[in-house]
Amino acid sequence: MRIGHIFIATAATLLAAPASAQDDSAQGDVSLTIYNGNVALVTDVRQLSFPAGRSRQEFPDVSAQIRAETVSFAAPGTAIVEQNFDYDLLTPRKLIEKAVGQDITIVRINPATGAEVRERARVLSANQGVVLRIGNRIEVLRDDRLPTRVIFDRVPPNLRARPTLSVTVESDRSGSRPTQIRYLTPGLGWNADYVALFDERANAIDVQGWITLTNNTGTTFHNANVLMVAGDMNNRETSMRRGTPRSNPGRPGTEAGDRERLGDFYLYPLANRTTVANAQTKQVSFLDVQGADAEKRYEYTVRWRMNMDEPESAFSVIKFDNGSGGGLGDQLPAGTVRVYMRDAQGQPQFIGASQIDHTPMGSELAIRTGEAFDVQVQSNVLSREVISSDEWRRYARARVQENGQTVRTIEYQENVRFWKTTMRYTLTNATDEAVTVDLLQAGLDNWWADTRIVSESLPGTQRNADQRLYEVPVPAEGETVVTVTYATPF
Repeated sequence: MRIGHIFIATAATLLAAPASAQDDSAQGDVSLTIYNGNVALVTDVRQLSFPAGRSRQEFPDVSAQIRAETVSFAAPGTAIVEQNFDYDLLTPRKLIEKAVGQDITIVRINPATGAEVRERARVLSANQGVVLRIGNRIEVLRDDRLPTRVIFDRVPPNLRARPTLSVTVESDRSGSRPTQIRYLTPGLGWNADYVALFDERANAIDVQGWITLTNNTGTTFHNANVLMVAGDMNNRETSMRRGTPRSNPGRPGTEAGDRERLGDFYLYPLANRTTVANAQTKQVSFLDVQGADAEKRYEYTVRWRMNMDEPESAFSVIKFDNGSGGGLGDQLPAGTVRVYMRDAQGQPQFIGASQIDHTPMGSELAIRTGEAFDVQVQSNVLSREVISSDEWRRYARARVQENGQTVRTIEYQENVRFWKTTMRYTLTNATDEAVTVDLLQAGLDNWWADTRIVSESLPGTQRNADQRLYEVPVPAEGETVVTVTYATPF
C-alpha cells in the first residue's frame, strides 16, 4: 500500500495472513431484493455461537453503505441490547491519521548504496500531509520518489479491514443457532434494457429483455438469491427518474399475466444463485420473444396555434404491444429499448432508442427511433376570429373516446369571448412507398377548457382532453393536406 510513492506497512506479524483467507467471506445464506431507485434489502442468515448472558457478536462483510437504522436482528433465545456499524475501514490514509501522537518506524533506502536506514518518529499531524518529529528535528514526509516505508506497530482497534456490523445481545442459553440480519442499503440497483430487431417487410419484431444489475455498495455478495422488484416505491430514498426523453405512450394495457406480484409491484427473480461482485455490472435475460406483431409508423405533435415557417421531420416510430395475443406477453419494467434493422446485406444495424415507463400487460408501445429523413410536417394558422356566444353553442363539445366508445364529455364553461381557429397541416412523403403519419394536435385543454371541433377534412379521434389524433395517409412521393377548424374559449 502507499500514499503517493510512500509505502506503508504494519509489523510483519500483522500481515502474515494469506491472501486466500482475506478473500473468504463471513456471509451466510444471502438474499438480495433489489428495487428500482438504487435501494436493496439484504437478508443474511449466519450460524453463530452464543454464550449464555450478554455478548458482542460481529457481522463482517455487510454493505459499506448499510442504513444502520434499518437493521433487523433475529436469533432464537436472544434479545438485542445495542448495535454499532463500524465503517472506519483500514486504508493507508486511515493508518496515518490514527497514528497521530504515536510512534512509527520510517525506513529509507539509499538508492546509491542500497543501505537501509531506520528511524523512530512521532506523528504530529496528518492534515494535508504528514508531519513527523524525528529526534530533535521536525520533518514532513515528502513524496520525493525515494524508496520509503512506514511501519506501524499495530493496527488501531477501531479500524476494520471489512465493513462490520456489531450487536450486543442477551442470550438465555449458550450454543450455536441460525442468526438473521436484515437491512436496507443504497448502492445496489437494476434497470431493464431491451434489444429489438424489427423486420419491416414482415411487420414483426424480436425482443430480448435484459436485467442490468449494478453493485456499488463496497461489498461483494456471495452466492446470493437475487430478486428484482419492478415499480416505483413511495420512499424518500428512491424516485423514478423524470424528465428523461421517452417514447410516446400508447394505449394502456388491461391484461393480467402470470408473473408474481408483491403488492402492486412485479417480481423478476434470477433463476439461479449468483455472486454479485462489488463494482460489477451483471446482465441476465428475462424476456425473449420472436416474431411479435409490429408496424412502422410516423408521428408528429403540433403545439396549439403552431405556425411553422419551415416543415419539420416526423418521428419514425415502431409500434407493437405486450399483450398475450401476438405481442410480447409480459409486463415490462421501465428501461431503454434499442432498435435494430437489417441492412441490404442482412446485418443488424442500430436505428435508435427510447425509454419506456413501467408498462402493464396488453399495452400499446410506440418506440421513437429518430427523425424521418423524407417524411415532414408543416402546420400553419390559416385564420383566427372572435365568434359570438350563440355560434359557440352550436358546435358540439369534444368527446374523449377510448376503444371506440365515448368515456367522457368535457363540460361547457362560461366565457366572455370565444375564438374560431382554422389550422392547416401539410404532410409530405419523399419515399417510394405510402406512409401513415399519426398527427397529434396538442394544447387543446388549456387547463380543462372547452374545445369544440367545427369542421375537419379528415376525421380525428379525441385521445384525451389535450390531444386530438389524425391518422393521415400520405401517398408515395406525394403530400396530404388536412384542415381543421376549432372553437375555443381561449
